[in-house]
Amino acid sequence: MAELAYIGGYTPDTGGSGVGITVVELGSLARLGATPASGPSFLAAHPRLPILYAVGEGERGTVGVFARAGRGAPVPLAQRPSGGSFPCHLAVDPSGTLLAVANYGDGTVTVHRIDGSGLLTCEVRTFPYRAGAHAHQAVFGPDGVLYVADLGADEIRRYLVEGQVAPHPEGPVRLAPGMGPRHMARSGDHWYVTGESDGTVRVYDDGWREVRAVATTSGAAARGNRPSHLEVSDGLVYVANRGPDTISVLSPLTLDPIAEVACGGVWPRHFAVADGRMYVANQRSGGVAVLELKDGIPRPGAEVFAVDTPTCVLPLS
Repeated sequence: MAELAYIGGYTPDTGGSGVGITVVELGSLARLGATPASGPSFLAAHPRLPILYAVGEGERGTVGVFARAGRGAPVPLAQRPSGGSFPCHLAVDPSGTLLAVANYGDGTVTVHRIDGSGLLTCEVRTFPYRAGAHAHQAVFGPDGVLYVADLGADEIRRYLVEGQVAPHPEGPVRLAPGMGPRHMARSGDHWYVTGESDGTVRVYDDGWREVRAVATTSGAAARGNRPSHLEVSDGLVYVANRGPDTISVLSPLTLDPIAEVACGGVWPRHFAVADGRMYVANQRSGGVAVLELKDGIPRPGAEVFAVDTPTCVLPLS
């Protein structure tokens, strides 16, 4: 059961008004503390150690390492260059030995080595890409491959990370032109990907053959929709819709619409599902909305935890 949530967001030097990383008690929504940091727009946790990692989303991108201090604010331990500009996502591999960073600004992807204490010891390799590339998310797959959603190139880039760190010999996966892949999630033998540019969510089989594509919202709202985060939880597919400011609930594989509900704020950048609730980081309305889930469907009338310019919610036990 998750007990705490760490909330990242933009700070004044990165175009926002937040203070850095805020920690909140999930049951009571009590604010437990905050740690100043520059533009920690995405957070990740080490799988075994009480360590957090945060991007510093700026022209000279950084990665910050923080110790989880019990129920208090995280303690800064170290900071190093991300290997590119405007990093917006990072992920730790299941073994806790590698950290991958997606640098949106220049499209590079950087893999860093993690030592036994959770600190970053060296950069393993930086993968540059052609002009117009915008790496937006990095995900370690169960097959020893690092998958990177490239919003600018309409591709899922692939890198080998077991035994060596190198581009995949089969190259990237080409997706639908104009899709703008932003976030992806794996469930069973399938991948689900949101298209920020075309307002879709698509499902692919294990060989990356498209199974189905649907718009995540309908009507007039679909024209201005910019889907952001996606998760598959308890047999349902959830997608956040920026513009319509809703959460869509879809069935797996067929992507049939089940429900679409208000997200409890404006511009839902990210969300997390934990302990029967959905926590939505509404970037432009200054709060994280707490939506109760009933039979997997978010309920309206959300309680809101006030925090400036939130962009990421990370629940942890």
